[in-house]
Amino acid sequence: MTAWVTEEVMRFALRFCSRRSLWQQRHRPIISVRDASSSDKWLPHIWSTRQSQTPLAGNVLSSVRYYSQGFSPNERLEEKSTRPSPSSSPSESQPTDSVLVKTRKANPFFAKLEECRSPMDVLDLTCQCEVTNRHISNCLSHMWTTTKKLSEEQRRYELQLVFEHPGFEKLLQKAMKAARHMQHEDLAYCLLAVIKLGVPQRSRVVQTFLRACQENLNEFDEKCLSILASCLEHMESSPNVDALKEGMRLVVENHLPRIKDVMPLQTMMRIVGKDAPLALKKKLEKKALSMTDQFSLPNSQYMITTMAAMGFHSRLLLDVCSEKITENINGIPFNRIFKVLKACRELHYRDLGLLTGISDYIATTLDIWRTKQVVLLLSAFKDLAFCPAALMEAFAERLIANPDALTLKDTLCVIKAYSSLNYDLREHRQQFLDSVSRVLDSYLSRMSPPEVLKVVYCLCVLVHFPPALLEHLLQSSTLEQLSTTTGHKFILGQERKFQTVDLCLRLDRPPLPRPLTVPPSVLGSPALGSPSSSPELSRALQGAVGDGADWLLQESVMVENAYFIDGVVSKPPVLTERESREESGVESPPAESSQRIAVICTPSSALCYGTSRPRGPLAVKIRHLRVLGYTPVLVTAQELESASEEDRAEMLRSRIFPEDRGSDSELKAQ
Repeated sequence: MTAWVTEEVMRFALRFCSRRSLWQQRHRPIISVRDASSSDKWLPHIWSTRQSQTPLAGNVLSSVRYYSQGFSPNERLEEKSTRPSPSSSPSESQPTDSVLVKTRKANPFFAKLEECRSPMDVLDLTCQCEVTNRHISNCLSHMWTTTKKLSEEQRRYELQLVFEHPGFEKLLQKAMKAARHMQHEDLAYCLLAVIKLGVPQRSRVVQTFLRACQENLNEFDEKCLSILASCLEHMESSPNVDALKEGMRLVVENHLPRIKDVMPLQTMMRIVGKDAPLALKKKLEKKALSMTDQFSLPNSQYMITTMAAMGFHSRLLLDVCSEKITENINGIPFNRIFKVLKACRELHYRDLGLLTGISDYIATTLDIWRTKQVVLLLSAFKDLAFCPAALMEAFAERLIANPDALTLKDTLCVIKAYSSLNYDLREHRQQFLDSVSRVLDSYLSRMSPPEVLKVVYCLCVLVHFPPALLEHLLQSSTLEQLSTTTGHKFILGQERKFQTVDLCLRLDRPPLPRPLTVPPSVLGSPALGSPSSSPELSRALQGAVGDGADWLLQESVMVENAYFIDGVVSKPPVLTERESREESGVESPPAESSQRIAVICTPSSALCYGTSRPRGPLAVKIRHLRVLGYTPVLVTAQELESASEEDRAEMLRSRIFPEDRGSDSELKAQ
């Protein structure tokens, strides 16, 4: 009783405060063609509504109603009977031609609408024919359907014509008046269409549809909620938008116990969005885990992308879906595979069985995949730090046979993937690099200076130095264009690439027609000071080397002002008998002539997932340290964290002195 009285009092207060605001809004024009302070000169000025900061919510369990200052509770949108909405997958959240349902085909207006090939055709049709409430949703949706198929420039031009067309404002006026009479699916599609067409989000028409959706939220089915969720996902925060999002979450939580099928559950999971409370995400996870025995192959694929859409990492759910996909990998189309890999990247999830299964499947069926598809998959694997060895081997052979199949963009992606994953092509290596270099030479005149720098950097990582690309990069004109770039982050990345190219030219000493050097002006200033090793690693190194005089330990060493070494374990050279009889005043041989072991602590992300293969930057560092006379020894930070202090010292001792470990095992065997 008390809650009911409180709600009625709040409704009365809201009705009293909003009466004047409502009258003002009714007498405002929806659109004025005067130019506004918008970055797009063609975009008309649209009056925005005045909204309160905290919308009033009623009893959300029995009836979800949200009110903002722009509308009075007395003027609720009329209740209407809903038609049964056809079941559909959650992916059908965009307006398509299927919006024109079978029951409407007999109407001549819809036949004419299907013939429209541009949004201007639709507006011309609305000016020629009488537009009823049932026509409005289909007109707006068809306008967006025809617009989204255009290129960016064409779309911008078409939308400019749309906002200048007198029929557009009339159509929006009719849409506002019809909002209270629309069926739920039409209401959701109308809101989605006007947002996609670029109508300002604080305009009266958009706010009217937001309020209409609030009024009918309890009666929305899964499809309507999915359409509404896809619309709200990229809308700016406002009282009506925030209230509608919160209302949708309450509806989802209220409907959750009644969900029996996987597809409606996935729709609900997408609806809650990334900023939903963690408690609600946990409830959805629990519900999904209770239904894993119902998961089909499409359900498993869609569940992974759904978790990415809601920004929730559930290891248990992901493992179940990965196992289902791996067992049924044959026949999965490209789009689904690619979406699964992208979702795994967003969720920071990697499963060795899933990634290996996809790689092997693509490699064995390479003939049925287009070059563009394989390039996109390689890029997705690179982002996951997974080296698809079988696929990279098969694709390299394909490119050697037909390198002209690569576009410039494809070539850049391929070079970046092979260098980042540091894949060794063995006997095909030189043929592959020569083929790619010929393609790059043919595109050299069309490449921008940043692209040339990226290509040269990637090829240097692969120990390949094409003279034409190097000479073009180090030309004064190219360097001047690169020096004009802005952005601190971009400049730092550019300097790091030039530093790597400089080190490769100096240390790898490639045979070039003429000597090439990187100017100091593009290398940036040297790093001030040097990082230090972690205390755990320092103690482990001291325990592994011991206090003996045979081995010396030097910590936190910087080489070539570029490569940091956590610890250098060196052994003085063995003196000959003659040298040992010399006077003590004679200097000992320099440190460079002694045996030196470089201990490098690296994160697991610097290695290809599931292997000990170093990725591009770490591979270059190891290669150059060997050129400088060091024997690199790798240890990952995760290995150190998971081991005790004694185990750390023993682990480092076995890697630094492998011969001692072999002699110890022989003694134990005896």
